[in-house]
Amino acid sequence: MNIAITNGLLLMPPAFRAGLGAWSRTDGTSGSPTWATADNAALVPADQDFGACLEIVKQQTTTSLRFMGETPMIPGVYLRISARVKAVAGALASVQIAAWAGDGARNRVIGITDTGSTVALRNYGEVVEVSAIVGIGTRQGVDMPWGTRPVYGHFGLDLVGSNGGAFRIESIRIEDITAAFVPSLLDWVDVRDYGAVGNGVVNDRAAFIAADQASNGGWIVVPEGNFFISGDLSINSPIRFKGRISTPASTRVAFVRSFDFPTYADAFGGDTLGMKKALQALLGYTDHLSLDLCGRRVLLDEPLLVGNLAPTLDGFSNRRVIRNGGLQANPGPAWTTGRWTSSATYSPGSPLVLSNVANVAQIEIGSRVIGTGVGREVYVNAKNVIAGTLTLSQPLFGGSATRTYTFERYRYLLDLSGIRQLDRLNLVDLDFNCGGIASAVMLPARGEMIQMRDCYVTRPLDRGITSIGRGCQDLLVDNCQFLSNDMDLPAQQRTTIAINVNANDAKIRNNRFVRFAHFMVANGGGHIISGNHWFQGDGSGQGLRYAGLVLTQPNVQTTVSGNYIDNASIEWTNEHSEYPTFNNAEYSFGGLTITGNTFLCSNTVSWFAWICVKPHGSGHFIHGLNVVGNVFKALYGNVRRIDRVDTSIADLDYNNMRNLQFEANTFNGIDTYVANPLMVQLTQNTASANWTTPALVGLPFLSWAKSVQSVVAETPLYALDGTRVDAAPTVTTEIGTTKRQLRLNWSQPLRGRVCIYARMDRPQ
Repeated sequence: MNIAITNGLLLMPPAFRAGLGAWSRTDGTSGSPTWATADNAALVPADQDFGACLEIVKQQTTTSLRFMGETPMIPGVYLRISARVKAVAGALASVQIAAWAGDGARNRVIGITDTGSTVALRNYGEVVEVSAIVGIGTRQGVDMPWGTRPVYGHFGLDLVGSNGGAFRIESIRIEDITAAFVPSLLDWVDVRDYGAVGNGVVNDRAAFIAADQASNGGWIVVPEGNFFISGDLSINSPIRFKGRISTPASTRVAFVRSFDFPTYADAFGGDTLGMKKALQALLGYTDHLSLDLCGRRVLLDEPLLVGNLAPTLDGFSNRRVIRNGGLQANPGPAWTTGRWTSSATYSPGSPLVLSNVANVAQIEIGSRVIGTGVGREVYVNAKNVIAGTLTLSQPLFGGSATRTYTFERYRYLLDLSGIRQLDRLNLVDLDFNCGGIASAVMLPARGEMIQMRDCYVTRPLDRGITSIGRGCQDLLVDNCQFLSNDMDLPAQQRTTIAINVNANDAKIRNNRFVRFAHFMVANGGGHIISGNHWFQGDGSGQGLRYAGLVLTQPNVQTTVSGNYIDNASIEWTNEHSEYPTFNNAEYSFGGLTITGNTFLCSNTVSWFAWICVKPHGSGHFIHGLNVVGNVFKALYGNVRRIDRVDTSIADLDYNNMRNLQFEANTFNGIDTYVANPLMVQLTQNTASANWTTPALVGLPFLSWAKSVQSVVAETPLYALDGTRVDAAPTVTTEIGTTKRQLRLNWSQPLRGRVCIYARMDRPQ
């Protein structure tokens, strides 16, 4: 680079023989006295060393010579000012290059270095060359680093020291030596050349902007140093770092053409802060759609609290992607679970509020609520310290009371809870390596279409994906693996949960979940759970087995299809209901389809069942359940049946059962074949007008025998005299104390064998 060429600027001052009117005796500014009128200066036409030159008799302690032309100071340009001087008579003195710096308002810029090194003139007739380099950047070899305030300068020299001597000056030369600092063939610029100081104090934002504008598509280089940036900064050129930058927490820094995690880690001098600032930029209203970790592992010293990074971000609905790398927790106190115990009052009339909460200020948003009458996966969604209230993610089933509750706040690698609403965030090809230290992802209070795809969640201490509100609406989890931190524990000791949701329409597809307490606790409806493999067995013989999938909304409109369900059950409850007792204004248990799954268990207790309904209040029934085309298989010990009702709180109302289909299922190692309609063969060896079945234990959930779909004679029917009779019976249902028997009533005593298709419901 040479501005005499590229900018057409004439830098070199005129020779002295052209006249001394262009040379000032003071600072070089317009109107200052010139050497043309001085009586102690003259032109020497033919010096043996210099040819034509200027001779000055020194009469002042500092005798100045300044070119009155305004030499521009351009970012990135470095100038060398030089002169050849000799003493010819009288007292010897010293010489130095000197200048006067002016700003855009034509005022002198003070507080900068405006002289070069002083060189002593020790002998008469000895030619001494003095020089100094001036430029905006603070770089090695620069004598006068001026920064960005000066826009021009008046350059020359000073004779300093004793008066009375005579000195001859050949000329003043001003040359562009930028190429010595920035070779013209390199496609990069250095921020120091545009005024960056790099001392961690001076705001270098303007220098970065100037370098970006000057790069012309090339790279920006940030050398060693700590470059402080205050105020949002967007760099449109590719950039690389040897030094680092520091900013206030609120300052967003966007590297538009270098938007990836390694650049941010280099820029901010570490993984944790680099990832924070990258996320801050990602969720700014910029052109960034995807944050690429470039296959890097991000070692986090503390949770990524995204709400703190963007405190003014209330809602964000633009698609954003975080991909291709890993987040790993580095052990330390920042991951310690927060725990508090407080008394609070609950009323079903305000189902999502705890009031009169003692010490409410200390309880963190995102804390899980634990206590009597609290269902699984209930979280604090918001709080009002003045009112003393907490807002909950789900109602409590325990009814009105003042109770003592425990609040546990888990720590997450990626914590989005501080953002009110966040939509369309995609987490792709990521390894959430929790290491038994942290949990993985906490969703925002509200949101839609958040997706986790092709990810690994490894050993979360407490939770994999946590929803504390409606941020799970349309949640998509596809092709991921979740490995529990409890894998070595017996099933009954496990506490880790992979996913919970509160809102509707989650799609959980083609994932693998290994040995969690529950793989999913789901409120809401419209879920599609397909193609997954969840298994929760352990090495203990005759071991206990627990729910893999927990559905906490009675009427769920949910499909569970094509899954491999291993040593775990599907548990269906209404534990997130403020009024758990059934009333006619609500739907009871219904809308669940379980098709095409493989159910397996091994080495478990005989009373284990894969499908379990657990009402938390009386009066509930099932009015819509399809269990069709599944395979049920028990290994190393039979189980009694595939289904059961957990009556530890309440039982079902078997009189209101309707619209259940249990058919086309395959059973291996199960004592009782369960179906609805259930085919029953009834043989009557002696003629009787009333044939009564045994108790039908094969009806789903040991329900009542409520109806008969058909009765077909499999053998001829014979009367008492041995004659064949063609007849049809009437049917009496709900016979016996258990109401699980049927009675066929004939017009006369008959014997033979019939096939009955019995039902435990009356389809409507």
